[in-house]
Amino acid sequence: MALTNGGAATPAPASGGSNLVLILDYGSQYTHLITRRIRQLSVLSLCISGTAPLSAITALSPKAVILSGGPHSVHLPSAPSFPDGFLSYVQENGVHVLGICYGMQLLVQKLGGVVDVGEKQEYGKMEIEVQKESALYAADEVGGHQTVWMSHGDEAVKLPPGFEVVARSTQGAVAGIEDRKRHFYGLQYHPEVTHSTKGMETLHRFLFDVCGLSADWKMQDVLEEEIKTIHSMVGPNDHVICALSGGVDSTVAATLVHKAIGDRLHCVFVDNGLLRYKERERVMSTFESDLHLPVTCIDASEQFLTALKDKEDPEMKRKIIGREFIAVFDDFARNLEKQLGKRPEFLVQGTLYPDVIESCPPPGSGRTHSHTIKSHHNVGGLPKDMKLKLIEPLKLLFKDEVRKLGSILNVPESFLKRHPFPGPGLAVRVIGDVTKGDALDTLRQADEIFVQAIKDAGLYDEIWQAFAVFPSVASIGVQGDQRTHAYVVALRAITSEDGMTADWYYFDHKFLIAVSNKITNSVKAVNRVVLDITSKPPATVEWE
Repeated sequence: MALTNGGAATPAPASGGSNLVLILDYGSQYTHLITRRIRQLSVLSLCISGTAPLSAITALSPKAVILSGGPHSVHLPSAPSFPDGFLSYVQENGVHVLGICYGMQLLVQKLGGVVDVGEKQEYGKMEIEVQKESALYAADEVGGHQTVWMSHGDEAVKLPPGFEVVARSTQGAVAGIEDRKRHFYGLQYHPEVTHSTKGMETLHRFLFDVCGLSADWKMQDVLEEEIKTIHSMVGPNDHVICALSGGVDSTVAATLVHKAIGDRLHCVFVDNGLLRYKERERVMSTFESDLHLPVTCIDASEQFLTALKDKEDPEMKRKIIGREFIAVFDDFARNLEKQLGKRPEFLVQGTLYPDVIESCPPPGSGRTHSHTIKSHHNVGGLPKDMKLKLIEPLKLLFKDEVRKLGSILNVPESFLKRHPFPGPGLAVRVIGDVTKGDALDTLRQADEIFVQAIKDAGLYDEIWQAFAVFPSVASIGVQGDQRTHAYVVALRAITSEDGMTADWYYFDHKFLIAVSNKITNSVKAVNRVVLDITSKPPATVEWE
C-alpha cells in the first residue's frame, strides 16, 4: 500500500496487488464495515466514491469490486452510478462484481432488469431462505433460513438475462442473485453487519471460492511498503517534521518514519493550551523514557487561545487550530533551517482511514465533495497554502490496524492502548468559546476524575474512548445548604471497533454515583453531572 502526497491510494503488490478488493461507495452508513470485514479476512480493500471516473478504477486493477448500499433509489435521475464503460471493463478483465442492497439494484437495472418499489419494504432483521446451491451459498445451506439485516424499499422484480435467484426473503423479495458466467453477484441484504448471522461466511465464499483471492495482506507487508514509500518521497538529504500529539496515531507514524530515515526526523510536540490534565508532562516523559524519539516541546498555548477567543462555531475552531498548528510548524521549520542549513520539506501526520472517510463525500448528494460530517484538522482543517508536503503513512488504516503496526514497531503496549484524543484537543469538548471563564480548567479536572475512576475500576481497556464534555450550560443546584448557579459536565464513554460506529458504555450505577459525587464535591464550578447515552450514529463521538 502506497500513498502519494495528494492522498491518492495506490496499492503496491506486496500489500495486496492483484488481490485488491475495491469498494464503490454509494453512501451507505455501512460501507466502511465492508472495508473492515474484508481486511479482517486478510485481504486488502479500499473504498472510493461510487461515481469515480473509470480511470480511477482501472488504475487500481482490482480483482473484485463491491458496489455498496446507499440511501438512493435507482429510479431518480440524480441516482449515483458507476462510470460509463465499467461493465465492459469488468467483463473484459474477469473482475468479479458483488452488489449489496442499492448496489445490487443498480447492477440489475444497468444490465437490463427491472427494479420497482417493493410491495413490502424490508428494514432491520429479516429472514431469508437459501433456494439453491450456488457460488454464494453452500449445499448444506439450501432450504435453510438465515437472519440478515435488510434496509430497502425498492426490489428487483425482473432479473437481467443470465441471472438466477438463489435466495429470497420470507416475504418473497429477491435476496440473492448471480450470473456466474459473467461474474456478477448480488445481495439485497447487508452481509457486513453483525446482525447478518452468516454474513462473514458469505463474504468469505465470495472472496476465496468465487474470486480466488489469497489471504496475504499482513501488517508486516504494510510496514515494509510504507518504508519504501517514505524512501521514494524523501530524498537522502531531506529532513522531516513530525507533529506529535501524544496519541497512538501520531506516535506510530513518527516511529515508522524514524525507522525509515532516522535522525532526519524532527518531532515537535505542541502545547496548544487545549491539552488534558498534566498531558504535556506525561507525554514528554513517555517520549523520552519509552520511545526514545527526538522531541522538541513548544508552548504555543497563548497563540492558540488568543486566536480562538470569542470563536463559537465548531468548524471555525477546527480551521483556526489547523492554521495555528501549521504556523507553529513553519516557524519550527525555519529555526531548523538555521541549524541544519536546509529547510525541512515534509510534515508527518497520523491521519487514519476513518478521518478520510468522514471528511469525504456520499455520492448523489449533489456535491463534488462528500457531505462533511466534520473537518478533521488532519484532513480538512489545513490551509491550502501550507509550505510543507504531507506524509501520512497511516492514511489507509483503521485504529486497530495502527495498533497492530505499532506492536510490530515495538511501541509499548500501555501506550498503544491509550484512548483516542482528538487533534483539536479540548476545543471540541468545550461547546462554544473555549477561552470563556474557567471552562478549560473545569473540564480538565472533571475529565481527570472520570478517566482515573475508569482506570481504578479496571474498565479502561473495555472502553474505546471516555471523556468529559463542558456544554457551557449552567444549572441551579444546592451545595452546602446554599443555592448555587454552576456548570453542567457531561460524561461520554463508548465502545467501538474503529470509531466509525459506536455504542455507549453501560456503567454500573454505583460507579456513576461515585464519579458524579466526586466531580461535584471536587470541582467547584460544577453542580450537575449528566451521562451521554447516544450511539454513533446518530451522534458523532465528539460533541463538536
